This record gives sequence, structure tokens and C-alpha cells, in this order.
Amino acid sequence: MGGSLLPLLAALLSACSAVGDPERHAQVDGVPPAKIAVVGAGIGGSATAHFLRQHFGPEVQVDVFEKGVVGGRLATVTVNHNDYESGGSIIHSLNLHMQEFVKQLGLKYRRSVAGKTAVFNGREMILEETDWYLLDLFRLWWRYGISFIRMQMWVEEIMEKFMRIYKYQAHGYAFSSVEELLDSLGGSGFINMTRRPLSDSLLELGVSQRFIDEVIAPVMRVNYGQNVSIPAFIGAVSLAGAQNNQWAVEGGNKLVCSGLLKMANANLLQAQVDTISPVQSEEAVQYQLSFTTAAGTGSELYDIVVLATPLEASVGSGVQFQGFTLPFDRVPGNYHSTVATVVHGYLNTSFFGFPDPRLFPFASVLTTETPDLFFNSVASVCPVNISAGFRRKQPQEAGIYKVFSPQPLDKSQLKTLFRSYYSVQVTEWQPYSHYGSSQGLPPVELQPNLYYLNGIEWAGSAMEMSSVAAKNIALLAYHRWNRQLDTVDQRDLMHRIKTEL
Repeated sequence: MGGSLLPLLAALLSACSAVGDPERHAQVDGVPPAKIAVVGAGIGGSATAHFLRQHFGPEVQVDVFEKGVVGGRLATVTVNHNDYESGGSIIHSLNLHMQEFVKQLGLKYRRSVAGKTAVFNGREMILEETDWYLLDLFRLWWRYGISFIRMQMWVEEIMEKFMRIYKYQAHGYAFSSVEELLDSLGGSGFINMTRRPLSDSLLELGVSQRFIDEVIAPVMRVNYGQNVSIPAFIGAVSLAGAQNNQWAVEGGNKLVCSGLLKMANANLLQAQVDTISPVQSEEAVQYQLSFTTAAGTGSELYDIVVLATPLEASVGSGVQFQGFTLPFDRVPGNYHSTVATVVHGYLNTSFFGFPDPRLFPFASVLTTETPDLFFNSVASVCPVNISAGFRRKQPQEAGIYKVFSPQPLDKSQLKTLFRSYYSVQVTEWQPYSHYGSSQGLPPVELQPNLYYLNGIEWAGSAMEMSSVAAKNIALLAYHRWNRQLDTVDQRDLMHRIKTEL
């Protein structure tokens, strides 16, 4: 590969100064881009391809590079002839982009199957959901006072402000950084929430430490595999996703990704992108992507490139940059490792204080942060295709369970959780950023017409966050290409939109 890049050396050297100039654009006025590359075919990359097609029109060639499988962290595993979500499994009812994708693609909402939840502290169940909503509310009030109400009001206020992004994007407004996007939604308060621990914000609201330890911490453990020291904004996103108004896609959430690529008429290249290099022509700076496929190596020139894959060293994207300097030495931070273990077997309900499995009423068990506990959660899961006559297996029956844990479960731990089992499938992966309250937010624009999507994950990691980032990058790329600067990083957008209406 190195030899094939030598003829480009002079062009690369001459391009360095031009690439570093944010005012320099890689197009001739009035001429649309010929080719756009998207690296990564997860929900972020596939949504980006879809939105790029919407804004740039049918003539532009959109190539999507994927070294693994389409869907990325939206994945399934097959157990006993049925498929189960092993990756992102729930979508919030207010996730408007995901809702629109499902509608446009003609997909169906998966039928929900009711199930109760409990919280386990290693010795006993300290919080149990019942069939009676008012009784559950009374128990919350009796144990935690009005902490639940204070937390709920805080989350709703944040979600109400976050919903502004759909109006902004519908009117064509884009943002050049995650900070600018957050500031437009919630001002400096949203930005500060990315730098302050969740626990501090909740304590300031008057939420009790007991409620944080016994309710908030278990939710963070199952959603992000981390504790309440994660930034407050990320915690709010997680708590919003823990509410009852959730849904999923019949057949698997990953169908959204493959559907979006097909609807975008994108060219899917099963390839590892090795290097990205600028090439200076008389009129423009383009980017040369060198890549490796099963058949060999290749390279292509693109007018616009979107990176929809994490660049953190711990993930190992394999992408190298040549001929220009990025706005950082390396992307700060790492991704958090977690293990999803799907077990076909009999749950050991005695471990949770229920010797008779017929009396165990819970479909999922969350855990508090207790040193002796080796898992974050265990839940009875339903297949991605749910028939009309489907019913959830009872604890005395062999069922399919998904266990989240920080480390792979050894045999003794499996025997602790299960009386016996038929099969075990282990997925070790890095689904989320490893959050720290002092973590900065990576840039969106790495160079002119070279964009980075996954920086949004340091503000919140969810399917909808990636979809919002995809729409923002598509708008930003379109406006930058056409020099429509009056639609980028504008202030007081709510007033602007009301004036436009």
C-alpha cells in the first residue's frame, strides 16, 4: 500500500496548507460533488448515507465502506432457531428520526411483551415492580420521598429542550460542533452537563443518595455498564430511555440500517479503509481513500468524506490519516468494554431469594453497585420476531436470558445464575464510550469536507443520538459545499423559526 501512495507525495505536500484552512472549500461554485464516502455502516453511517442522498440528490455517488457487518452495534444472535438482539435493543417513543425511518422503510413495530423488573443488591430484592401502578408509586414515595418526582421532572425538562433539534433540522439548520448543537438546545447548561457527574446534578436537585444508589445506579449499570459518575447529560439520556414508552423493530433493529442503505441507493463496499489522504487539484481538495477488500487493495477519490466509526485507539478503526494534521493528536478517551452473554437455560431463582421458581415474577433484574456482584443485569429476552401467540417463558421453564457483565462469566458464575443451561453465546464488545466528567467533545469537522460523526457519543450514546448527528452532518456538508453560511451555527434559533413561520 505504501508504494502506491508515493506518486501522490508532491500533491499531498502542496495540499497541506489548503486543507488546514477552514475557509477553503473543495468545490467549484454551482457544481455538486461527484462522489461522497461514508466510512461505517452502523446506524450512524447508514442514516448519514440516507440524509446525504436527500440533500445532494440522485446524481451524487454515495459509497459506504464497512469492514464488518451492516448494522454495527445493532446486531442479533441466533439461539434455538430464533434471533435475539445482542446490541442496541430499545428505542424511545420520542425518537422521531428512528420513527420516520421505520415508516419510510415499511418496517413494523415489534409487539411488546409485558414483564416486571426488580433491583437486587446481592442479598435481597430491594425494589420490586408489581402489577399495580399506584402501589408501585406508593412504594417509591415511601422509600425515597419525592426523589422520583424530582428526577422525572428534570428528565422531562431536558427532553423537552432536546426535542428542539427536530425543528432546527426541519428548517435546515446545522452545527459545526457538538458544543454548538448542545448550546442551541439548552445553552451553557447542556454543555456543563457534559462535564459534571450525574450524581452531583441529582443531589443538587434534592434527589436522595439512597434513590441514586438503588434506582439510578442500576439503570446506569444496565444501560452503559458504568456508575453515576458519568456526565449528567448522558445520564439524562439513559434515564429517558429507561421509561416504559419504548419500542423495537420487528425482525431486528439492524433492519433499519440495511433498509436506509438500500433507500439511499448507496454502494456498499465490504472493505477496511486504511488511509485517508488529501489530494490538491487546481480547483479543489479531494480525499483519497485507500482500502483493502477480500480481493485485494484499491483507492478512490472523494469530494466529501464522513467518518461514522469510532476513531478512539481502543476501538481500532484501522484508519490512518496522511498528508495533513488532525485537530487532535488522537481522539481523547476510550470505549467501555462490556460482555453480553445470551444463555438458553433455567434461571436459578434461589440466588435471588425465590426457592420456588414458580413464585419468581420478574422478567428482568437490575443490580446495585455491590463489590461481590459479578453481573450488571439479567433479563428474559424475546425474539426479534414475535408471533401473535407468543408468550414469555416462565422461570420454571427453559428460557433465553441476556446477562450484562463487565467480564466474561466463568463456569462457577454461570452455575450461580442458572440451575442448568443448554447453550451460552458470549459477545465481548465496546458499545459505549467510557465516560468521565472531564471528557471533552471531539470535533465534527476534521478538515474541510471531512466530517466525524461519532463525537456525538461523548454527549450521549443511543440510536437516536447517532441519527441526529447523521442529519446534522448531512446538512452541514450540504451547506458548506454550497457556502450557505447563514444556516450554520446560528443563534436564537427558536426566535428565527417563529419569524420564518
